Amino acid sequence: MAAKINLTKMSLKDLLALQDDLEQEIANARARERHEVLSKMEEMAQEAGFTMSDLVGSKGRGRGKSTVSAAKYANPDNRAETWTGRGRKPNWLVEKLKKGADIEDFAI
Repeated sequence: MAAKINLTKMSLKDLLALQDDLEQEIANARARERHEVLSKMEEMAQEAGFTMSDLVGSKGRGRGKSTVSAAKYANPDNRAETWTGRGRKPNWLVEKLKKGADIEDFAI
C-alpha cells in the first residue's frame, strides 16, 4: 500500500493532476484485471474442449448489420435536408412546424 498523502496541503493544481493520475491508474488496473480474467476463462474453456466463441458467441458486438432508414421528410427549401422520422427532429423542421406547417407537408 502506498504512503498516506496529506491532501489538505496540496494545491488545486496538484489535486487535479493527482486525480488525472488516479483515473489513469484505475483504468489501467481494470484493463489488467479484465485481461487476467479473460485469460483464465480462455484456459478453462480450452481445458473443457471449447473455444470462447463456442461459449459466448462471436466477438462481434451489436445487433448485426444495421440498415439505413429511408428519408420520409424533406425540406422544400433544400431537398438535401431530409429526416427519416426517427430521432430528434431537425432544426429546419422544428422551425417550420412552429410557424404552423403540418408535418405531412414535408412527406416525400
